[in-house]
Formats: sequence, structure tokens, C-alpha cells
Amino acid sequence: MTRAHPPLAELVPHSGAMLLVGPVLEHRPEETRCAVDVARSALFAGPDGRVPAWVALEWMAQCVAAHGGLVARALGEPVRPGLFLGTRGVRLRADDFAPDERLEVCARHLRGDLGLVAFACRLERPGEAEPLAEGNVSVYVVEQIDALRSRALP
Repeated sequence: MTRAHPPLAELVPHSGAMLLVGPVLEHRPEETRCAVDVARSALFAGPDGRVPAWVALEWMAQCVAAHGGLVARALGEPVRPGLFLGTRGVRLRADDFAPDERLEVCARHLRGDLGLVAFACRLERPGEAEPLAEGNVSVYVVEQIDALRSRALP
């Protein structure tokens, strides 16, 4: 049985041309997998339509956001904002991606809840064992975006 997940726009703070992944293909409490239609990332494409491999970091971050949104909804809580802090151990095994490619990105929760949260992420071509990209993504999750304003320097 396939379980329907809410649209990504309800889970991540992006919209329009900046909503690069979706839909959610699979979700468990510790992991979320999203579809990647490379053509949706046309904003970053070169003249030949190919999307550079570094865009995989944004696909990973948006899958992390989708995971957080789904976990919050399952707990009956509001979706919390998060800020991308950085990556660790990233390996990109491609230079770019063709606009007709269909990929999958997976984010597996490693640690954290509020504050610093870490995920292990992979970008895969369905049916291939070796990931196209992988690495850890760190985000800073807050209860509300206003909480960040109160911590800002004058």
C-alpha cells in the first residue's frame, strides 16, 4: 500500500522555481526519500540544459526539510524552520546531470532535534548501487523564525 504524503510546498519553505525536489516517495521516522526531476532545477542549468553536480547539496537540504516537516506533522506540531549550516564528507561522483534525468535523494537523521541537527544524505539514480553524491548535512532548527531575530546582533 502506498501512503500519500502532503505536497512538498507544505513541508519546506520554498516555492516556485526554488522548490527543486518532490514528491516524497517514502518516509519513515528516521529517513525520507524524495524524487528529483532534474528539469525542475532549470534555474541553475547551463546553456546545454545540464545542471551542475553542486545543486545536489540543495536537493539534499530540501529532502532534509521535507523529513523535518513530516516528522513535525506526525507529532501534531507545526513545521519548524531550519537554516542550512553546511556539509561534511561530501562526495560528488558526477560533474552534472541531464535535464531528462529522474533521480532520488535520501536524508537519514543522525542526531539532534532542535538546534544543531545532522543528516546523512545520498543522491541516487534508481537501480544503481553507487550514489551520485553523498555526505552529511547540518542544519540549525528553531521553534519559530522569530527566535532567530531575538538572537541577532544589533
